[in-house]
Amino acid sequence: QVQLVESGGGLVQTGGSLRLSCAASGRTYRGYAVGWFRQAPGKEREFVSRIMWSGGSTRYADSAKGRFTISLDNAKNTVYLQMNSLKPEDTALYYCAAGATWTIAPSAFNYWGQGTQVTVSS
Repeated sequence: QVQLVESGGGLVQTGGSLRLSCAASGRTYRGYAVGWFRQAPGKEREFVSRIMWSGGSTRYADSAKGRFTISLDNAKNTVYLQMNSLKPEDTALYYCAAGATWTIAPSAFNYWGQGTQVTVSS
């Protein structure tokens, strides 16, 4: 089992920044990919970014490239998503997920956190 707890969401103005955190625990998460996904009201859950816990390989959605940075801290068992230059269209519930996968499909991630709300005002 892997447990994930997100934090760091909030209300920010256009152009502002937020850093989301995903604290991981459990027996096997260090062999997994950890991804950030988001879901806005009435929309499908979409991939934002992913990092492989072993090796640190990263991947980003086109909408996140150049603005968001994913990273991990092994000592704190935590994955971060630094979000800069935020836009109103980034408003969504952001989820952290883990899975033994190289893909970015939400269905490939077995473990999910409860989500943290990000709201960007115009």
